[in-house]
Amino acid sequence: MDEKKLQVLRQQIDELDDQILDLLNRRAEVVVEVGKTKDDSQGVYYVPSREKAIFERLITHNAGPFPDEGIRRVFREIISASLSLEQPLKVAFLGPQATYTHVAAMRQFGLSAQLVPLKSISSIFDEVSRGRASYGVVPVENSNEGVVSHTLDMFMSSDLKVIAEILLPISHDLLNLSGEIGDVRKVISHPQAIGQCRDWLEENLPEIPLVDASSTANAAQQAAEDASVAAIASESAASLYGLRVIKNKIEDNPNNFTRFLVVGSEMQGPSGNDKTSIMFSVKDKAGVLYHMLEPFSKRDINLAKIESRPMKGKAWEYIFFLDMVGHVEDLKISGALEELKAHCQFLKVLGSYPKAK
Repeated sequence: MDEKKLQVLRQQIDELDDQILDLLNRRAEVVVEVGKTKDDSQGVYYVPSREKAIFERLITHNAGPFPDEGIRRVFREIISASLSLEQPLKVAFLGPQATYTHVAAMRQFGLSAQLVPLKSISSIFDEVSRGRASYGVVPVENSNEGVVSHTLDMFMSSDLKVIAEILLPISHDLLNLSGEIGDVRKVISHPQAIGQCRDWLEENLPEIPLVDASSTANAAQQAAEDASVAAIASESAASLYGLRVIKNKIEDNPNNFTRFLVVGSEMQGPSGNDKTSIMFSVKDKAGVLYHMLEPFSKRDINLAKIESRPMKGKAWEYIFFLDMVGHVEDLKISGALEELKAHCQFLKVLGSYPKAK
């Protein structure tokens, strides 16, 4: 080993780190001025489309060898810390800590945000509606198990808007205190996590009872208190609750993603690559489903998802949830919604927001 050369290289790194530190503080000074300008003009502090543009511009300009994902993670935390200089962000999520919703919230807002675990999706909507939290993060669907009905139901009575979406790859581990599969007498997890691992469980633990928990993190808490219990949960849950991995990546489908929504009080402006979510109820008459889709078809609007939910208190009547590509301010989107409204008992725009990759 050439110690002299190594010392020179380390000195170069120290000098570069000092330059980075200086630039970070200069950036922070500009951020403080941005915050003052927003105060004066009553502007919105958190703009997901602006963050997305920053990430995409930096990754496009990245010549390497620093990896693109590393760029995203580093600047996620730089932006998070910068936002805390403007205004501390309080973000509610479906807890406890180490749930996948917690992981999604950290990915979206970074570690400088104040992330607050709550026990239910309804309490998250309530916390944001009352202004006690700036934003909320809730799960809405899984690529294998489908929609989270409670989240869709909450939009029926809430005026909150969807301001961002998060797509999180989901990988489940089987955890217990010993790390030995022979000690397992009961498997506990959230119903969706159990459903996503059903084939593996039937193959490897066919006689073991499966018990529902309120969250994967709650299952990990129970496993930490009972040596006979195994939890299906995340790698971060194992670290947080002192558990060992019996088997990692036990999900049946490796292409397993959960989509989360960020809810807030303000509608977002166009980013250039957006998605719009709406909910509506149609009048019951012949051909209504055709008339419901026609405004989008003839304008060549890409419908990303359509889901129906029973209308509470009215048998055989339904609420439809629809996601489309584009922003509500786009002329063809606004035109389609205006035409659709003629066939609806009611129609509500839930939000337009940057489309997640």
